[in-house]
Amino acid sequence: MKKIKLSTTFFTALLIYSLTAVGGNPDRAGEAGASQMLINPWTRSVGFAGANTASVTGLEAMSLNIAGMAFTKKTEIMVNHKRYLVGSDISINSFGFSQRIGETGVMGLSVMSMNFGDIEITTVDKPEGGIGTFSPSYMNLDFGYAKAFSNSIYGGLSVKIISESISNVSNRGFAFDAGIRYVTGENDQIKFGIALKNVGPTMKASGDGLTFQESNDNVGFDVLSTQGRRSSPFQLPSLLNIGFSYDFYIGAKVDSATSEISANHKLTTAANFTSNSFTKDQYRVGVEYSFRSMFMLRAGYVLEQRTWFDSEKRTSAYTGPTAGLSFVAPLGKGGSTFGLHYAYQATESFDGTHSIGIRLDL
Repeated sequence: MKKIKLSTTFFTALLIYSLTAVGGNPDRAGEAGASQMLINPWTRSVGFAGANTASVTGLEAMSLNIAGMAFTKKTEIMVNHKRYLVGSDISINSFGFSQRIGETGVMGLSVMSMNFGDIEITTVDKPEGGIGTFSPSYMNLDFGYAKAFSNSIYGGLSVKIISESISNVSNRGFAFDAGIRYVTGENDQIKFGIALKNVGPTMKASGDGLTFQESNDNVGFDVLSTQGRRSSPFQLPSLLNIGFSYDFYIGAKVDSATSEISANHKLTTAANFTSNSFTKDQYRVGVEYSFRSMFMLRAGYVLEQRTWFDSEKRTSAYTGPTAGLSFVAPLGKGGSTFGLHYAYQATESFDGTHSIGIRLDL
């Protein structure tokens, strides 16, 4: 009972803070930095259009609702590659693992790294380049903990370390995520989830790239001095996810020993509302069909508030359809599995984004 009261208090506090601190405000678009924090590095939830805030499980839950990581069975390892905005020559590589600790707790770690390739160095005197190249480095490091408070309530917290750098300028910062999930209904078919993401202090650029040399001869001879430019701090792109999902089982069976549900056919429908602090709010819907938990097909759609289906008014790259599929094979008789996942996400510019990943559930 104490655990349920604690989780209920946490959920209430999170909801109140979310409603007061996070709200769609397109007038503030462009004021936030570290926009790579809005990228979902994994594959399955991308094919779902990110609508599965309430149903996402395992390590992948760190990108939507950390509470879902509490459903990690034992050990989970994931590796993912993303061709981001095909035509931009940007790729994203991600790695992570989660580990169950005790009966109710799970710890997780994930790393996302963006590769922009080599970019020509240019100066005022040499605008065409030819003096070398540099490669920007963006990386997010995420540490999380999730816990089952009861058979119905799950919660989690995580901290992100954010790093952005080029050859002579860098940013460093950190942010927090928090989430909770409520499961109810016959065979746990109904799920609600809420998650607050990317909440943290402002970040500020620093480095030699913000300095310049100036010659001053006011005293009768040249004096060469180094001057520094001040950079303005910027806020993080915080957001609120509120999601719902419902599972339809066909031929469901419940294991009396583990209480796990198995079915030849399963259909999961999901919907999610995303309230962004610095851009327009978004609505996401998705559906997943699963055959014997071995083959899955997913589809989803992202709608942007105030623009809806009018592509000319959209201000986000990711608005429109998504699709994905998975193949999961058992490894031995111990319940371990190997999963291969693919997803495509349509974009307003460029040629969409392709994601492919593998998952080991040990």
